[in-house]
Amino acid sequence: MVVVFEKFAPILPARDIGKAEAFYARLGFHTVYRDGDYLILKRDDAEAHFFRHSGLDPSANDSGAYLRTSDIDALSREFGGLGLPSKGIPRFEPAADKPWGMRELALIDPDGNLIRAGEMI
Repeated sequence: MVVVFEKFAPILPARDIGKAEAFYARLGFHTVYRDGDYLILKRDDAEAHFFRHSGLDPSANDSGAYLRTSDIDALSREFGGLGLPSKGIPRFEPAADKPWGMRELALIDPDGNLIRAGEMI
């Protein structure tokens, strides 16, 4: 029997579940489940989970996730249109070619979670 991975979803910390939900809604995610301590969001086949971590220091957070996309430049334009700053937390770095053969963007959410998205060059 061969095991096939169907989905793989990060579980990321959030100081405030409602604020995380609002931020990711701006990125096109919709809520699948929410209570005071846990949040599940989806956009297309991408899924992200968040757990409440009220003592989280965003500047010391080393959590993150990687998203493969079919059109990194379109996603970069979409996220770039949100008006996020290029420094600090949150922030957005537009898509650029990387030496490891990927074209990637980077987004840091208000809780310091790093979301990289990319596609092969």
